[in-house]
Amino acid sequence: MNTPAKPLAGVKVLELGTLIAGPFCTRILAEFGAEVIKVESPDGGDPLRQWRKLHAGTSLWWSVQARNKKSITANLKHPEGLAVVRRLAQQADIVVENFRPGVLDKLGLGWDALSAANPGLVMVRLSGFGQTGPYRERPGFGAIGESMGGLRYITGFPDRPPVRTGISIGDSIAALWAAIGALMALRHREVNGGAGQVVDVALYEAVFAMMESMVPEFDVAGFVRERTGNVMPGITPSNTHTTRDGRHIIIGGNGDAIFRRLMQAIGRPDLADDPQLASNAGRDARAAELYAAIDAWVAARDGDAVLATMEAAEVPASAIYSVADMFRDAQFAARGMFEAATLPDGTPMHIPGIVPKLEGTPGRTEWLGPKLGEHTDEILAGLGLAPAEIAALREKGAI
Repeated sequence: MNTPAKPLAGVKVLELGTLIAGPFCTRILAEFGAEVIKVESPDGGDPLRQWRKLHAGTSLWWSVQARNKKSITANLKHPEGLAVVRRLAQQADIVVENFRPGVLDKLGLGWDALSAANPGLVMVRLSGFGQTGPYRERPGFGAIGESMGGLRYITGFPDRPPVRTGISIGDSIAALWAAIGALMALRHREVNGGAGQVVDVALYEAVFAMMESMVPEFDVAGFVRERTGNVMPGITPSNTHTTRDGRHIIIGGNGDAIFRRLMQAIGRPDLADDPQLASNAGRDARAAELYAAIDAWVAARDGDAVLATMEAAEVPASAIYSVADMFRDAQFAARGMFEAATLPDGTPMHIPGIVPKLEGTPGRTEWLGPKLGEHTDEILAGLGLAPAEIAALREKGAI
């Protein structure tokens, strides 16, 4: 059976970045067929290679974050290493970088220099605060973007300090905006005959863009959204409830018809038929009463029974999953959300499936994250360098 071409086949991407935001953006592009060349320092490479749980000295996270990418080592402090990167940029459709603004410009790898040699280039620049403004030169990680962008302020319970989510969500959101921006810029270049351009993604703005109605609510009504724990203020009922066997279950009964089915299912027809509760505004005014009723019903039952009742009543509900729960779940399995893979030493493992799912030209994993500099010789040979020239660059410390 013929394997369909990936939608980004033929697109060349040069990655000049480390850790999360930039590399996650290029991971998405690589999963859907772009040739991604990741430039790493010969002295250890991307620090993510050593982050979190390691296997045989390399991060398990690296296997996923760098899948389908080619690794080349280049010393950006060496003039001949810089020359190699410039040559690669001349052939690229997209350059993705997440250095602090100004750093690449000092190296001769900024937008002005690269676009002069490659007018069709799309340059995706991820940074804490963007390429302009008074904060542009400040260092900024995802945690800073989450804080300044509004996410941390509204996360947690009202009587406690703000909390973080369990992953680097700010970096990941920025990476998604970066991938969207890159593809929009390519579309403009290819369809409208346009030149390349800069895609400027600031981490705090990427998070800020997700803040729903926060801005108009404050500007028009003077309302500041605060931390509300597990409930959704103004949208009732929607909350987390704990079962008799200690499981935490989300139940969303905030649609008018859904609410009636939920109340019938928990044996409260009086609430189902109460005209004051027929609309969201009336339910929100009596939120404490409704949550007390649902809490009591859930607390008297085991999790499986609660979920079975909710499914029968067609009320949206789910246990809060750990990764162990995900591995046991039939929906994850049916959708191919765990791919079988093998580490270099033969150890089998599973990696996350690819999102989104394109029916005609799906993404797929071709290989796991590469060894440091694994593709250096191949890539330099593609630039026309002879083996002796490559060896000389390596001897000089340029690669």
